[in-house]
Amino acid sequence: MTAKVAILISGRGSNMQSLVAAADGAYEVVVVASDRPEAPGLAWALERGIPVFALSPKTVGKPAYEAALDGALREAGAEWIALAGYMRLLSDDFVARWRGRIVNIHPSLLPRYKGLDTHARAIAAGDAIAGASVHVVTEELDGGEVIAQAEVPVLPDDDAATLAARVLEAEHRLYPQALKEFVRR
Repeated sequence: MTAKVAILISGRGSNMQSLVAAADGAYEVVVVASDRPEAPGLAWALERGIPVFALSPKTVGKPAYEAALDGALREAGAEWIALAGYMRLLSDDFVARWRGRIVNIHPSLLPRYKGLDTHARAIAAGDAIAGASVHVVTEELDGGEVIAQAEVPVLPDDDAATLAARVLEAEHRLYPQALKEFVRR
C-alpha cells in the first residue's frame, strides 16, 4: 500500500518539488499545505494536480490554524507529514497528535546548529564539513531522531549563501530517499 504524505511549506518549496518528483510509488503526496497563502510552491502543486491547503495563522490564531491544518491533512487521507521549508514551529499538541509521523529536513549536521543561521554558524566555527539532516519532529526544536544525513564540504571561499546553495542540492538528493525509508518503517 502506498503511503499517503502531506507536505508543509512556507515558500517556493524546492524540497517539496524534489519529494514530489521522486515519489516513485513509495509514497503519494495527497496535499501540500502552507501557512502562507501566497507561497509560490502552492501554485506549483496545483499545476500538477496536487490539492493544497493554505491559511495564515495571523488571521485566525495558532490554535485555530493548527486545528484547520490537522483537519485538512486528515481529510486528504495523510498518514505522514514532511516539512519542506516550513518555517513555523508546530505546537506540542499538534506534534503529539502526529507523533512519530512527522519528518523535517534541517540544513546542518544535527545535533550541531539547531535553529536558524546554520551555514553562517558553521563557517564562523571553522567547520570543514557542513550538511543536512532529516529528522523525526518532536517537541524539542530540531531534537528528534536523525534518520539520514548528507555531508557537504565547507570551501575556503564559502560564505553563507554559497554554502547554503550546495547544502540545498544535497537536501534534494537526501530528503526523498530518507522519506521513502521513513514511511516504510
